[in-house]
Amino acid sequence: MKTIHIALALFLQLAAFAVAGPLVYEGTEGPGKGKHIVFIASDHEYRGEETCPAIARILAKRYGFKCTVLFGLDENGHIKAGSSDVPGIESLRDADMMFLFLRFLAPSDAWMKQFTAYLDRGGPVLGLRTTTHAFNGLKGKYAYYNFNSRDEKYDWGFGRQVLGETWRPREGAGHYGKNHKFSTRMFVVPEHKKHPVMRGVKDMHALAGAYSAVPIEGSVILGKNQVLDSMKPDGKPLADKPPSPSIWVREYTSAKGKKGRVFCSTQGGSEDIISEGVRRCIINGVFWCMGMEKEIQATMNVDFVGAYQPTPFTNGGEAQNVKPADLAGWESPIMPKGEKHAPKRTVKRN
Repeated sequence: MKTIHIALALFLQLAAFAVAGPLVYEGTEGPGKGKHIVFIASDHEYRGEETCPAIARILAKRYGFKCTVLFGLDENGHIKAGSSDVPGIESLRDADMMFLFLRFLAPSDAWMKQFTAYLDRGGPVLGLRTTTHAFNGLKGKYAYYNFNSRDEKYDWGFGRQVLGETWRPREGAGHYGKNHKFSTRMFVVPEHKKHPVMRGVKDMHALAGAYSAVPIEGSVILGKNQVLDSMKPDGKPLADKPPSPSIWVREYTSAKGKKGRVFCSTQGGSEDIISEGVRRCIINGVFWCMGMEKEIQATMNVDFVGAYQPTPFTNGGEAQNVKPADLAGWESPIMPKGEKHAPKRTVKRN
């Protein structure tokens, strides 16, 4: 009987999704007109479900891209941070770019088949923060994607092989600055200050604690971080935390020999993109990944579209009772506030 109830709940969720469809922001004019970006948001802590629609709106409204945003959902169709149930993956079939904010997902083989098909054709990829450790617990055919995979042909999984890094604390890729105590300043590496991704970028201050990273050989490190002694932009760098790579670009080679551009940053949480510098860098990264670097202008408008009121990052602290449709249009707030949407009580985790 329990199995029947689970199957019925899944059926009802899929039926509801089929009626509502994914969240789409449809641009009309600009250099991105005719190009489709698919955002996939499902992480447990840093509110990728807020970062992704906020960036998508800017790219659609101001630059003409069609932006489809997919979320991890619960059985009632509400956004559930870190859920491996992410409907709408078929949107990748006609995508020109994939924008990811994921953490420790274990989707179905059918889902992974669509994800892999996109990578096989060498589509550009942008990954933020915990996307370096996007997958965990995958079994069988797609286990090599796991963040800790030691597959000979795909060592350290999707994160390392596509984005350029995974979660490897013993190898220098892990937490570097304590969350909610030490914020993060990022700066442009001097030798790459003229790189298109860094055009017009300055004053990058992120509220999420720093990660350290050792990007795979061939990565071009554009930015590094400084762990600050406070949550303020004018905090002092901690002397015992030398700068570590936090922004890089690279090119991956698919299983079918196709090349794809990649932008990765260890920052990008919903409170990080309050900083115009962080936001601009990410948006420049989208243009660069798609081979549109000639369109990147130092003065491009990267202002938020509609009300942006991010939820403080924490494990299990996402806004409640929010469906993707609640974020439709240009003016709906990201995220809704009020008692109905109050974050659930959280349990402290390491």
